Amino acid sequence: MSGGGGGSRSAGRPPAGLREHAATVTVSALSGLFAVALILGTGVLTAALDPDLVDASGTFWLMLMIVSAVFILIALYVGAIVTANTFATIIAGRVRTIALYRLIGATAQQVRRRVAAEGLLMGCVGALVGGALAVGLIVGIVQWGPGWGWLPAGREYPVFHPLAFVAVGVVALTTWIAARAGSRRVAGVSPVAATGAAVELPQAASVRRTGRTVVAIALIACGAALLTAGILLGFVGPMGLFVAFWGGVLSFSGIAVGAHLIMPPLLRWAALPLAGGPTGRLAGANAIRFPERSARATIGLVIGVTLVTMFAVALATYEQMTLQMFAQDPEMEVVLRDTLAVTTAVFSGLVGFSALIAAVGMVNTLSLGVLQRTREFGLLRALGFSGGQIRSMVAIESAQMTVVALGFGLLLGTIYGWTAAQSLMGSEAGLTAPTLPWPVLAGIVVFGVLLAAVAAVAPARRAARVSPVAALAIE
Repeated sequence: MSGGGGGSRSAGRPPAGLREHAATVTVSALSGLFAVALILGTGVLTAALDPDLVDASGTFWLMLMIVSAVFILIALYVGAIVTANTFATIIAGRVRTIALYRLIGATAQQVRRRVAAEGLLMGCVGALVGGALAVGLIVGIVQWGPGWGWLPAGREYPVFHPLAFVAVGVVALTTWIAARAGSRRVAGVSPVAATGAAVELPQAASVRRTGRTVVAIALIACGAALLTAGILLGFVGPMGLFVAFWGGVLSFSGIAVGAHLIMPPLLRWAALPLAGGPTGRLAGANAIRFPERSARATIGLVIGVTLVTMFAVALATYEQMTLQMFAQDPEMEVVLRDTLAVTTAVFSGLVGFSALIAAVGMVNTLSLGVLQRTREFGLLRALGFSGGQIRSMVAIESAQMTVVALGFGLLLGTIYGWTAAQSLMGSEAGLTAPTLPWPVLAGIVVFGVLLAAVAAVAPARRAARVSPVAALAIE
């Protein structure tokens, strides 16, 4: 199925279908690389430790694998949301093509199965590429690590584990499930749509999606209840963290599902400072007029900011609570600070990988959105907008979504991070206010702004190059 929202192809450019699936392959490759590298790296790390400190029963390896599995699941969760959003964007650009298939007799299930098959194929390709890169990385570390002083010399290091095959399969399966979830709008495409050119649901139609709204509210309510229960159980013992974890998963899933309702009011507020002149006003209106498109582009950055902020606040608050407990023991305080510094660095790197996956989703959704708005840009050029004004409009839209994503993500991450620390340490330290690691939060803001600027460059240039005559000739 070819994309239904693009114009004529320039010589040397890849087909629209390949451009559409570039992010899916990239996300599944990053997920596969992350998962396989963690699994194989766990074996190498276990072999590198002193045998007298590591028992032969494999308990230490199992503990490391459990920790690795948590971060792998986080990466898969982020990747699934990004892939689902990518396929939802692809479907929005194929509305007319899908309607033509429906017109000649194809059922919604047949079309959806075909789209899901694309997701499975791209997932398999990406997962295999990522897995191969991970194996190559581990082989390189084992080969040169002892010589560079990274690993003790004279030991046997495993370079492969059967669980790597499982990881590759899970990544491909997750991509397929996400693609199927992202293609659910196919069922709502009627043959009559073959006569139109709309690719996105307008705001009124988006708000009327009652079933999705009910699911979002239910997930958020259940998640909030579990978060509260986790905090209360934390005053009894550390098991409250387990309850709070599922509260975070459910509540954020509800936010992702209901993003088409949550994001527009925030985007409307963020548009006020940028609404000067016709370009700014039009950019603000565009982000609100098609809430699903804006929500898909925004939620990717929200995920990344929330994840990094959550772990930063959780670790900072945990450190503060722990140091309070050992305030009378300076020697223990020094040891704890050093240990927590290493833990923070390792966890930040692991979470940063998931944030990278989310960033890929934002860049791709913004790029695909511009590809599918060729006719809109052509109309604006025909009405007298210059290429510079079109560029400015796309850049302002990106800035608007970035402001919302950063503010919302920082808020959510602070809440989730404090809840995690409180539910884990509440029984030992009592009720404690969240500790905000300001340098980390400032770095998140700077990274988000740079990401938005970089993400907007290529789409803005592409939009400014649209020819009015060519664009308006698109059926």
